[in-house]
Amino acid sequence: MKQIIECVPNFSEGNDLSIIKDITDVIESVDGIKLLDVDPGKATNRTVVTFVGSPDVVVEAAFMAIKKAASLIDMSKHKGEHPRFGATDVCPLVPVANISMEETVKYARKLAQRVGAELDIPVYCYEFAAARMERQSLANCRTGEYEALKERIYSKEWKPDFGPSEWSEKVATSGATAIGARNFLIAYNINLNTTSTRRANAIAFDVREAGRVKREGNPVTGKIIKDENDEPVRIPGSLKKVRAIGWYIKEYGIAQISINLTDITVTPVHVAFDEVCKKAQKRGIRITGSELVGVIPLNSMLEAGKYFLRKQYRSVGVSDNELIKIAVKSLGLDELIPFDPKKKIIEYLMEVGTEEKLVDMDLAQFANETASESPAPGGGSISAYVGSLGIALGTMVANLSAHKRGWDNRWEEFSNWAEKGKYYQDALLRCVDEDTAAFNQIMAAFGLPKNSEAEKAQRKQAIATATKNAIKVPLKVMKLSYESMEVLKAMAEVGNPNSVSDAGVGALCARTAVEGAYLNVKINAAGLEDKKFLKKVLSEANTILVNAKTLEKEILKVVEEKIR
Repeated sequence: MKQIIECVPNFSEGNDLSIIKDITDVIESVDGIKLLDVDPGKATNRTVVTFVGSPDVVVEAAFMAIKKAASLIDMSKHKGEHPRFGATDVCPLVPVANISMEETVKYARKLAQRVGAELDIPVYCYEFAAARMERQSLANCRTGEYEALKERIYSKEWKPDFGPSEWSEKVATSGATAIGARNFLIAYNINLNTTSTRRANAIAFDVREAGRVKREGNPVTGKIIKDENDEPVRIPGSLKKVRAIGWYIKEYGIAQISINLTDITVTPVHVAFDEVCKKAQKRGIRITGSELVGVIPLNSMLEAGKYFLRKQYRSVGVSDNELIKIAVKSLGLDELIPFDPKKKIIEYLMEVGTEEKLVDMDLAQFANETASESPAPGGGSISAYVGSLGIALGTMVANLSAHKRGWDNRWEEFSNWAEKGKYYQDALLRCVDEDTAAFNQIMAAFGLPKNSEAEKAQRKQAIATATKNAIKVPLKVMKLSYESMEVLKAMAEVGNPNSVSDAGVGALCARTAVEGAYLNVKINAAGLEDKKFLKKVLSEANTILVNAKTLEKEILKVVEEKIR
């Protein structure tokens, strides 16, 4: 599964659009980058840019952008209302899909080291990338802003993590850059059936982490209570990592609660929405919907869909499209304007303009493409697709069982089976295109030049690497299809008896997928010289095949007995 990270650099220029375009052009010149947003601010004299891609290409694009900004922006002449201390002021990396924060930190520090070494720009690592606790806070790193950097850079406490630790003509121009790793931030507005900003603010104070100041007597007009340091005592709100205020939106004629979810691993969208609903209800106000500002990771929408389905005691083992639909309707994301997943979900945005996948074809197109004179998709892709259909039947039985009248107390049991089935279905569907890509990789390797001994050696190595990959993909199909049979067996044994034949057909498909993928393992193994690799792979494949055939017989025996 593809790893995706987001990068949100802030550049200290918000007025000269030609400079901003030069920087974003450099970002977009890196292959594999998707530019999502460019937001210049005149008063702040600052532009926030958002782009996504795989980790290595994001690091490359960020480096190129920082380099370009340093060549175009002179910090010694910069003025603006926003705190800043560098041409590229901050550059956070954000894990979006299939990558941990620990991995993201490594990429952030790799970028920081390169910026310091190759561009001679002082770099401070902050948030999760910080090496010292006091540097986790961006505000601490940027204390005194650009004007204080000249003295701070020499101090032991605030020596940069990477790059020069002395003031120079070059540093005077570039300033310093803070590079970090943080969790995804979502800007999110919740709509109220009121026009009162004061009431919206009251709800915002109820939920935001900072809460409200504590007062004597009247909670609105009473005297502010202070601590021994003469600081206001605060009553914390109910949600962590949440900032919120109330405001009135003239365009829509309603008040909203404007929320920044600064760490969606702590407080996700659906939790914030439900908590605001509870607090609003206590104040006699109803939530009518919500609005997503910017984009959101796919997993956040899927988790929201699952959350609301579980509240209904419904199975969560349904398609991504269905989960997104449930999330949109439950959160009221389409109340003010239509919600288009292809424009609001990061992973879908990245797919725009990419080559069409086999799994995106309709049934007739896929069959016709298979029947065409093109050698791909071939038996490997078909095996993967048959396996996905097999476990889709098992998932269907689980979902029907979860929704069966009289079985309400067992919905969670079957939901768990459906969710497991969906995992195998999605994984096998990905293998449909992976197998074709593996075949194309072999063809590309055979097409490499062989005019010299060096080219011949390089070509031979490329063919061997591609061949191993072409063996690993069908072997993965074998494993996934065999493992999916656990779900099919369970559904044959304990699932809705009216659908037991579907579990049986699913088992037939799963075994067919295993055996079909096995043929692809063997045919691709024929030309490989690495005998140690082949011995291990073929032994594993043989074991899976034998076990799959045995399990198919067990499942069909259960099916036949129940039908009789």
